[in-house]
Parts: sequence; structure tokens; C-alpha cells
Amino acid sequence: MSDLERVYGLHAVEALLRHHPKRVKQIWLAEGRGDPRVRTLVELAEQSRVRVGQCERREMDAWVEGVHQGVVAEVSPSQVWGEAMLEELLDRADGPPLLLVLDGVTDPHNLGACLRTADAAGALAVIVPKDKAATLNATVRKVACGAAEVIPLVAVTNLARSLEKLQQRGLWVVGTAGEAEQMIYAQDLTGPTVLVMGAEGKGMRRLTREHCDFLVRLPMAGSVSSLNVSVATGVCLFEALRQRQAATPPN
Repeated sequence: MSDLERVYGLHAVEALLRHHPKRVKQIWLAEGRGDPRVRTLVELAEQSRVRVGQCERREMDAWVEGVHQGVVAEVSPSQVWGEAMLEELLDRADGPPLLLVLDGVTDPHNLGACLRTADAAGALAVIVPKDKAATLNATVRKVACGAAEVIPLVAVTNLARSLEKLQQRGLWVVGTAGEAEQMIYAQDLTGPTVLVMGAEGKGMRRLTREHCDFLVRLPMAGSVSSLNVSVATGVCLFEALRQRQAATPPN
């Protein structure tokens, strides 16, 4: 098992079976689980010739930290892509690309939520620094509810240099900062856009901020000064989606 990872939860395991079945080596179900969702998992596993076994729920409790829902999969290691994948994705993009950059987000729950939102909003990929940032693990996959198996997570060595390359390809870099004068709703997000979200508490790093073409903020009407990064990411991404859908004439 040392070279395998454990992925848990119905959504995450089902997404793996649907999108990357060759990575799944074994599925474990808690004794007594036979409901329709689990039967669907078993059918998918059988189609891909993945072994299915049963074990006691308390044994699963010792395997993972989190709510496993009685489903645990043993899979080959997570795939985090390099910058070459980003170039390939941009070459294949259909329409103005939308990329999400997380500048040093360290909480795996926030990363998982951002992956889920990025997929739902139609983002092409999520970009993170290789160092001092959360990466794919079982918690991220569980929170992402399957999105971690669909949207590419790209880890880059030098985020500032990567932003420069994206700008050279014609993408506009839009950073979020509480002190920005312009609201997110006044920013044109219909073109090729890189949306940059800062880390929990600290916001964007200085060098990242200097590579932004525009800085925007969210309006805050209450007593708190900022939102959780995954919540703020959702607001910004879906504003981009709203603008893009409004700019596209109906068929």
C-alpha cells in the first residue's frame, strides 16, 4: 500500500471510476452498505475490472481522517500537472480561457472547494505554486466531490514568471485585493482571463500583485472585512461565468 493513496467518499470514488478507472486498484465498502449509490459504484468497478472488498466500518475509521461514507478506494498516486500541460490546455481552448490561480492557499478544504467551484464555473485549470501551498490529497478529493478528477491542477515553480508567460499569450491577469478601488462587477471578465486569489489571511504576495493587470475587490456590506478564500473564489468565478453567458448570443 505504500505506493498507493486512499481516496474516500462516494462522489470522489465514483468520479475516479468514471474518469480514471485505471488508477483504481481496489475499492473497500463498509459491511452492510448495499444502497443504490453503492450498487452503482460496484457496477462501475465491475466494468473496469476493479476489485471490490468489504471491511468493518471501524477499520475504515482508522484508515482516513474524515467522513468516508463507508467507501474507500486504493488508487495510484495523484496527478498534479506541470506547466507543459497548461500550454497544451491553452492550445486546445475553445473560446476565451478562464484560469484560476491560488497564490499560496494552504488549507486542503479550501483547495477542494475551489476545485469544485472552478469546474462548475467552466475554468480551464487551477494553478498553484509548488511550494508552501496545498496539493492533491484525500481531503481535497473528498471536498471537491469529483472535480479533482476532472479539472487539471497545475503546479508551477515560479508563479510570477508563469503569469508573465500567460500575459504574453494574451491573457489578462485580474488579482483580488481588499484595498482595490474597482469592484469585481465593473471588471470585464469576458476575454482571456487569469483570476488570482490570495492566500488565507495574507492575500496575494507582493510579486504576484505586481504582475496583475487589474486589481478588483468584492463589496463588503457587513461587519467582517473579508470572505473565506473559497467563498470569494466562487463569487468571482461565477461573475466571470455570468458575464460570459450574457455576452454570448443564444442559439
